[in-house]
Amino acid sequence: MNMQLSKNYIPAATEEKWSEHWLSKRYFNSKPDGRPAYSVVIPPPNVTGVLHMGHTLNETVQDILVRKARMSGFNACWVPGSDHASIATEAKVVGMLKERGIDKNQLSRPEFMKYAYEWKDKYGGIIYQQIRRLGCSVDWDRVAFTMDADYYTAVIDIFIDLYNKGLIYRGARMINWDPQAKTALSDEEVEYKDEQGKLYYVDYALTDATGKSLGRSITIATQRPETIMGDTAICVNPNDERYKGLAGAFAVVPLVNRRVPIIFDEYVDPAFGTGALKVTPAHDINDYNLGLKHSLPIVDTLNDDGTLSPAAEVFVGMDRFAARKAVIQQLKEEGLIQKEEVHMTRLGFSQRTHAVVEPRISTQWFVKMKELAEPALKAVTEGHIRIHPGDKFMATYKYWLENVKDWCISRQLWWGQQIPAWYAPDGSFQVAATREQAYALFSAAGKPAFTETELRQDEDVLDTWFSSWLWPIEVFKGITNPGNADIRYYYPTSVLVTGQDIIFFWVARMIMAGLYYFPDSLPMEQRIPFRDVYFTGMVRDNQGRKMSKSLGNSPDLLALIDKYGADAVRFGIMIASPAGNDLLFDEAALEQGRNFNNKLWNVLKLLKMWESNGLSMDNAPAEHFAVRWFDYRLTQTRIDIDKLFSEFRLSEALKTLYSLIWDDFCSWYLEWVKPGFGQPISKDIYDRTIRFFEDLMQLLHPFTPFITEELYHLLSDRTDDLCVKLFAPINTNLVQDAEIRTTEILKELIPKIREFRTKLGKKREETTTIYTENPELFSSAVCDPMLAIASATISKASLADLDKGTGRPVNLEMVLIGTNKFYLDPGKLDEAHSGAMKSQLTAELARLNEFLNKLNKQLQNERFVQNAKPEVIDNERKKKADTELKIKAIEESLGKMP
Repeated sequence: MNMQLSKNYIPAATEEKWSEHWLSKRYFNSKPDGRPAYSVVIPPPNVTGVLHMGHTLNETVQDILVRKARMSGFNACWVPGSDHASIATEAKVVGMLKERGIDKNQLSRPEFMKYAYEWKDKYGGIIYQQIRRLGCSVDWDRVAFTMDADYYTAVIDIFIDLYNKGLIYRGARMINWDPQAKTALSDEEVEYKDEQGKLYYVDYALTDATGKSLGRSITIATQRPETIMGDTAICVNPNDERYKGLAGAFAVVPLVNRRVPIIFDEYVDPAFGTGALKVTPAHDINDYNLGLKHSLPIVDTLNDDGTLSPAAEVFVGMDRFAARKAVIQQLKEEGLIQKEEVHMTRLGFSQRTHAVVEPRISTQWFVKMKELAEPALKAVTEGHIRIHPGDKFMATYKYWLENVKDWCISRQLWWGQQIPAWYAPDGSFQVAATREQAYALFSAAGKPAFTETELRQDEDVLDTWFSSWLWPIEVFKGITNPGNADIRYYYPTSVLVTGQDIIFFWVARMIMAGLYYFPDSLPMEQRIPFRDVYFTGMVRDNQGRKMSKSLGNSPDLLALIDKYGADAVRFGIMIASPAGNDLLFDEAALEQGRNFNNKLWNVLKLLKMWESNGLSMDNAPAEHFAVRWFDYRLTQTRIDIDKLFSEFRLSEALKTLYSLIWDDFCSWYLEWVKPGFGQPISKDIYDRTIRFFEDLMQLLHPFTPFITEELYHLLSDRTDDLCVKLFAPINTNLVQDAEIRTTEILKELIPKIREFRTKLGKKREETTTIYTENPELFSSAVCDPMLAIASATISKASLADLDKGTGRPVNLEMVLIGTNKFYLDPGKLDEAHSGAMKSQLTAELARLNEFLNKLNKQLQNERFVQNAKPEVIDNERKKKADTELKIKAIEESLGKMP
């Protein structure tokens, strides 16, 4: 094959070419057949913008697993899709309407939905373009969206079913309220942060039951003075001696002059603040519970947008935080604030809008979670579903399910699945998919006193997570078309790859939905939605900060692909991504990926140069030592990589493969088999080298699909494609014979020899002699060509023989490779080099002794030994043993020096 190869690898044209080719061949489209299925559903990104680096990591991990499975003989099916993201998307659409001079409140619901779909079509397309550019081998025939007609129907059907079985109910509860989005939130959608605030000590005048002043006041400490107008009691501990005389007394709420009772409850902590608590049932969950217990009225002083309501009586219409300042100012003017104190407080923020969340009593729809949670907990604790890394996330999963609360699923929005509840004029309701069905239910209960057209559907929509918990089932139409061929073949899916931050929102709930939807008569292994869950870490910038648009530290994925190429982006994010741990994103890793691709490109150019120089038909040795050694290393690495894949340690798998290619193949193997300058290479060795490189590209393909496919086709004319080429079976009966062991040892020894020679300023023509205690282990057939590149030779005489005869040479430097000792002969040294050598060994000895002292302190620390994992302790002990051997070796060398 004659070709002109560019100086460096140019990814852009290659990526577009192979992407189009793979799609035209429909390699990634899956239908049930006789092969074992390997199915994965993409965690649907929101249609609110573009993929961030967390998505990039997640999608890359999934593609690596899917491509590996496809090349291992599985019928791989990767389902793409997106989520409608009710809160975030509605906020974006409302913003877009404002820019066009349109107020949402002036639109009908159908009119608003037209604009929402316009947004979805625009930004959903961008997301899919990014997924394609990244090289994701998804089945584009199966694209799903949580607002698709079938999916919408599935969500409504599940709601109705759960309601009819008593697992969904409607009621007034204290919930989390987002004043910016003007909607309820579930507990899991609130993020808490510790922030510095203030405690304000406010005086409340005291009266008796008739309203007569008692001539004194009671002081309360509050962080939220803007809620004072909603106070309906003052509560103290019955055991607090300071307040025992206040039984039957009343306090006057400042600013609004409302008399409220003094109540007694052990809930109050006498040590906090003044030991007196203002009770505001409408604005605090604990106050709400106290209110229920003591039958207190509820005064809601906030509107749904966070402004003060008419019930507040003062500062009506003012934003809550502006009202706080105004309240404080007026209280100061009236002399009612005694003092202020700095106080750390824990604030809840909306995950979507980042607004400070308000506790609020509201009538909402809820799912009873306890009944659903118990089997979901059992599925994981009994090992039916495996979590990776389990030691890190199992406890988190268990804690949430063991302490689960009912799930608020209604949202005061238009974008989403509208709740299928239909209200009569008197406020009664029926749950049904259509108005006609609802009216039929009313009629069945008795002749209704209203017409069908008078029924009004609930304005609210369902929480986005209430649709996405059905994702692994309904992408295969398992709810709208039960028992179809796809759901029987692809479900349960093989693995879920997702972020640790949605373990509650999504992972646990999908497990609940799967176990609820599929009947108990089936074994659990057929009801669970996936067999493995792999949690990726969070992508942070190189300062450790979470990537976000507000910080401006989240790079544009398409810009990175344009700059480095998709393979380099995939390589860079995976090489820095240990399983389950956060990773610090740095473009240097992408640069490393680009350099690696150029290294592979240069290997291709080298092989083509050898081919153009002609191939020798002379009979080469049946088994060149380098060929035998690399064949062993390749097989060994394949075994290691398969094990790492089974443990979802993909970053370690990539590092292992990277080392095999960069170090073993490029730095050693190619060096050992290259022909002399201008000479042809043996055809046998050339053919074996080509096959090795092809095998390496096949192993690397799941990680960097574009360049590997390109190199595979440039190596020789092909009729097949690498992305669907099946891996050959692995020969697991590895035998590391003496020649291979020697090659491994000398591969580590040669860099030490080079370092030794550089230190002494040796010229290339000067040979360094190496003595060993076991010279018979080192065959000259292996050693001579290996050591020739380092201008060194193994002495036929052992060190023991030298000691018996004329004695060993002076100034020998001992090198330890495993348990094998080698002694490097510096030859005749002048005084300067001899002193420098002694000085370097002395410095190294001091460093090793210091390191050994640290290891000893660590291993003598009882707390460390008791708490560390056994493998960590074993590793520290191995370090100690290796360090002690090195110290002994240096001491021996120094002892022989004059």
